[in-house]
Amino acid sequence: MKVLIIMDPGIPVPPKEYGGHERLVYMFAMEYHRMGHEVTLLVGEGSHFEHGKVITFGKIGYPKPKIEGVKDIFRCWRKLLPIYKQFDLIHNFGRLAYLLPILNHPVKKIMTYGREISGGNIKRITRLPHKNLVFTGCSTDLISRGGIAGRWETVYNAIEFNKYGLQEQVSDNAPFMFLGRLERVKGIHHAITVAKKTGNRLLIAGNISALPEEKAYYEQEILPHVDGQQIRYLGALNDEQKNEYLGTCKALLFPIDWNEPFGMVMVEAMACGTPVVAFSKGSVPEVVDDGITGYKVNTVEEMIDVLPKLSRIDRKRCRQQAADRFDVNIVAAHYLNLF
Repeated sequence: MKVLIIMDPGIPVPPKEYGGHERLVYMFAMEYHRMGHEVTLLVGEGSHFEHGKVITFGKIGYPKPKIEGVKDIFRCWRKLLPIYKQFDLIHNFGRLAYLLPILNHPVKKIMTYGREISGGNIKRITRLPHKNLVFTGCSTDLISRGGIAGRWETVYNAIEFNKYGLQEQVSDNAPFMFLGRLERVKGIHHAITVAKKTGNRLLIAGNISALPEEKAYYEQEILPHVDGQQIRYLGALNDEQKNEYLGTCKALLFPIDWNEPFGMVMVEAMACGTPVVAFSKGSVPEVVDDGITGYKVNTVEEMIDVLPKLSRIDRKRCRQQAADRFDVNIVAAHYLNLF
């Protein structure tokens, strides 16, 4: 089968630094290739894919001015229209507007969402004649908030489990960990409260936001607690460092104050055998299996109360349960089986 994958320009595929969706695009391109399919990428400048053709449109730069985003739609159409009939499947991780000229063509089309969904745009699109168009969201919770039309399927995000090492045992005094963007909605302050009230160590890792209000949050509510001993800030981590630190922790604390569309870090922790204790919001009820891969709670007090149960979790079973649901080979097959 010939597959075309589309992604917004701005961050190259694969990304050199930040770029969650760009990482997913590259990972699925690699997996489709391993499955025996011929893969082409229609992506931004600076991208590469060693196992297939790369067609570029749009310049690197994120975030982009609005006018550049509009221009990218037309740039995409100019590259897509001469070639789309060559493909059996077009998998779009970028803007829905990219598919407008081919909506009613019988080529199979998957439109994948990993962020909040604009129901109004989708309703307008699905009023137009269209064929073989499936929308996917990375959690049922995300889809349910969209006010959407058309055919929808939940297809979870994925990671490559073979890149993570299982740590079957950790010491009783192993730390907890928080990993993610250092923004208020991620709940780092809750994780610090849990660590301090229970006398546990906490490792904090992630990018400090450039947004003024989030930078102030970090400087005023997080940094004063970082003492380099009980509370440590590790900075932003690469994949190897995430693997190392997640594997040495008793649990990943995920006390979010928003409806997280998926939460990739939860699965990265599970891949190391590390259970997740998370506030039951957004996708968390779908991702965390109570007593197997972690625990779902609603408050800081409930999070503290559940911590003694962590010793009951079999870390090998934790990893296997997550792999059976979120390994890239499972999820890629789900996408290709939608038709």
